[in-house]
Amino acid sequence: MALSLACAGALVEASVSEGVASYYADRFNGRLTASGVRFDMHALTAAHRTLPFGTRVRVKNKDNGRSVVVTINDRGPYIDGRSIDLSKGAAKALGMLHTGLARVELRILDVDEPVTPSGQTVAEAQAVLMALF
Repeated sequence: MALSLACAGALVEASVSEGVASYYADRFNGRLTASGVRFDMHALTAAHRTLPFGTRVRVKNKDNGRSVVVTINDRGPYIDGRSIDLSKGAAKALGMLHTGLARVELRILDVDEPVTPSGQTVAEAQAVLMALF
């Protein structure tokens, strides 16, 4: 299923898509990203080849079901076959530090879609609560 993201009057073909995630960390920590902000390997950020900076993406590890919301602030990955490069913090949240790679589903969040501290959208958190009753 494909979605579109409106950005500054233009439509960017976006996703619910599947791919392979990798992560980058230690040697890049503190360096400037393509967006001009310093890379913090503990933050929940990511690099993507084409999505606009500031885009929020839910990344779901297809092998263990864990997910995290990241903000695009860099360009990459530069290795064929990879869809997104995650910060170490995001990779840890997905449980992929030991493998280094994970099969993932990527979903762009609406600009105004609120996210809870756990990384769930408010609607997802409400669904979990309703399932408990």
